[in-house]
Amino acid sequence: VATLCEQKRQVIVVTSGAIAAGMAALNLRQRPKHLHELQACAAIGQSKLMAIYDGVFAKRGIIVAQVLLTHDDLKNRDRHLNARNTLSELLARGVVPVINENDTVAVEEIKFGDNDRLGALAATLMDADLLVILSHVEGLLQDGNVVSVVPEITREIERLAGGTDRATSVGGMKSKIEAARIVTRAGIPMIIANTLTGLLDGDEAGTLFLPKTGKLASRKRWIAFFQKPAGILVVDDGARTALCEGGKSLLTKGVLRTEGKFAAGDIVSIHDSAGNEFARGLIKTTDGSVLVHRDDLVIL
Repeated sequence: VATLCEQKRQVIVVTSGAIAAGMAALNLRQRPKHLHELQACAAIGQSKLMAIYDGVFAKRGIIVAQVLLTHDDLKNRDRHLNARNTLSELLARGVVPVINENDTVAVEEIKFGDNDRLGALAATLMDADLLVILSHVEGLLQDGNVVSVVPEITREIERLAGGTDRATSVGGMKSKIEAARIVTRAGIPMIIANTLTGLLDGDEAGTLFLPKTGKLASRKRWIAFFQKPAGILVVDDGARTALCEGGKSLLTKGVLRTEGKFAAGDIVSIHDSAGNEFARGLIKTTDGSVLVHRDDLVIL
């Protein structure tokens, strides 16, 4: 990372380990199960973690800045834009933002869930050129071999991913595939690897997930990835075709049923008749013919 910074590249670090650092300080071998115990570990570990980053980067003359986020910070549109502006200002000044979840205050309702998702959302927030997730494994494995390139995340690719049995971790490869799903739809490539040095040297290390064609605009990224949908709209086949192939708005007559409670201005998940989510959108009105306008609709 320091090498990239010295090459005048703009780099954001999304870190994990605050809870693990706190666990180490408290001599805990197993990840706590209660929220208040996790928050206490995070409170201890965050300062220790940042002291390490500060010391390592200071040797190269690079300033680092701690940025602690909760999901609410990126869900709210104004705070979302403020976070992006702050990160942009830090990068413009040659500072490396070190982002972590604010585990000392976050509860389940406002948590990202894992750092792979946080990394994906940070990359999407900043419209990054590339997301690199460093792991203890070489990449996505199939029959013991690294899958070098993933053109598209299919069900076969999903079946290759599992969780984690590491005592200090959450997520595993499954969460990394979900992170790849977010950034590739946003038009950003992603690499899973266990070393950054090899990538900088030009080696074909890790697994490269290719992005979908065309980057989403900032507002559409916010609609698609930074919300927890308030409800679900199940639509008929004609509506699905009109949305996906015709670029149309979602009309009331195309909805088979709804789930959850939502109002104008809420984000909803849009499913086909088989129950597969294929889009997200912002409700325009609940008492008119147009439920979701095409300008507020994202095909996933």
